[in-house]
Amino acid sequence: MRNLTLPLTLLLALALPGQAAQARPAPDQLMDTRLLQRTDMDYRFSRLLIDSADGQRHYQLWIGRPNAAPPKNGFPVLWMLDGNAAIGALDADLLRDLARGKAPLLVAIGYQTPLRIERTARIYDYTPNRPGLTVQTDPLSGLPSGGADVFLDLLRERMRPAVAAKAPINLQEQILWGHSYGGLLVLHALLTRPGEFARYAAASPSLWWADIHPGADFKQRMNGHKADLLLMRGTAEPANPRGPSDGEPDRLIRQLAGELSDIPGLAVDYQTFDGMSHGETLPASLRRVLQNF
Repeated sequence: MRNLTLPLTLLLALALPGQAAQARPAPDQLMDTRLLQRTDMDYRFSRLLIDSADGQRHYQLWIGRPNAAPPKNGFPVLWMLDGNAAIGALDADLLRDLARGKAPLLVAIGYQTPLRIERTARIYDYTPNRPGLTVQTDPLSGLPSGGADVFLDLLRERMRPAVAAKAPINLQEQILWGHSYGGLLVLHALLTRPGEFARYAAASPSLWWADIHPGADFKQRMNGHKADLLLMRGTAEPANPRGPSDGEPDRLIRQLAGELSDIPGLAVDYQTFDGMSHGETLPASLRRVLQNF
């Protein structure tokens, strides 16, 4: 396991272009759509609308396809949770650099709202069930939670085929990135279905929300699979938004990284962003993943 800290000056350069990243965006902050309106980039974006099986959640997928011809085996795919916010973390220069290398297909899984973050739907979609609770609710907001497996099934059974109908994709080169509750979902996906993606990127995962550890059967689930896990966290983040820090705000993520490093077939990397808050790690972590291409 490698622990790498990037200096603050470098990470500030990776934040949203032209504006300071916000630690706690306002609930009514609008999605930044300026990138989608440009026609002079090395990527072109299209939109795909999908509803949940129960009709309660409504998704918009922004699909960024490189202008270059697809590789023989199809495009590698980066699935980005909180897609409305993820689009705002991209810029034309980054997409130009991506297009010069092994250009991935970008799929930003957002919601049909003008807002940057749709809180009610994401809380349900990105959180696993808590054992022993009759009613599944989010402890911070009281909103319904526990729909992680339903969402991951939707991604596999409906979103992925719909995207593949628009562009050839390589099923062996898929990455799932998420931040905060999205990072929690990324870890849940790894622990419950390690063969779904080749790489898992969990930024600032909400480890306080649930007891996230590899169970006794995880080694069996990993048997025959290989996967990479990138854990990321800002050094200025609190350990728990519900209460004071215990003095070691990164204790849970370091403990999890150590436990997962012992799993055969799983390569774990833990990176910290020097001086960054919880909100600032969203754009920085996504750009870090993209720059790996």
